[in-house]
Amino acid sequence: MTRPGKIAGRGAGRPGRGRRPAGTLVAALSLAAALFFSGCGKPPAMINRYLLNYPPPVLAKLPPLDTGLEVKLFAVDQTINRTEMVYMETPFRANTYWYNRWRVNPGYLVTDFLIRDLRDSKLFTAIFSYAISGPARFELEGDVVDFQEVDTPGFWHAALTLNITLLDTDKDNITEKVMFQRHYEVREPMLTKSPQGLAEAMSRAMQQVSRRIIDDVYRAVKQRLGRPTG
Repeated sequence: MTRPGKIAGRGAGRPGRGRRPAGTLVAALSLAAALFFSGCGKPPAMINRYLLNYPPPVLAKLPPLDTGLEVKLFAVDQTINRTEMVYMETPFRANTYWYNRWRVNPGYLVTDFLIRDLRDSKLFTAIFSYAISGPARFELEGDVVDFQEVDTPGFWHAALTLNITLLDTDKDNITEKVMFQRHYEVREPMLTKSPQGLAEAMSRAMQQVSRRIIDDVYRAVKQRLGRPTG
């Protein structure tokens, strides 16, 4: 007769036979707990990642300038310095789409697309970037102030706000070095109230801002080089 708590048969009490080693039991319990807390073994939720997507802005046909321009990586306001898509439900409350994110943070998105558009314009001899610098007399710096969805009753829109500074590196005096500082703000309606709709609206907003920045930079540089702006 076997007493409760004991194991009958040959090899009772030996590891690998009737009784499991303590380490094996702990590992099994740990695995079970991991499966439970990860959603009972279900795969993690898919995260959708978005980019801007728009054709380079159409610009007036202007004579190219024989000079280079370097675009520095734009800084980003800390309230939006993240890859999660930010949306504002009220003027005092902001949230994020946890499973819907930008591919990179807004600083890289804005800078990379502006560089692409500047190169496509062919208005300068060369466009250098924060990744590959070169002999450029003029530098463009910027700050992404707003890059988010704003929800108002019956109307959702993408809000894009940039501040930029154009510099002439040939000048030492700050009053001559800083050619201009400008503020660009666009509110583009979202055609669909969704993360996809936000990406589409933000793309249209960036296209508008990019066109205005390129035009302003071209005219300022042309004037600094002593050429009529026309």
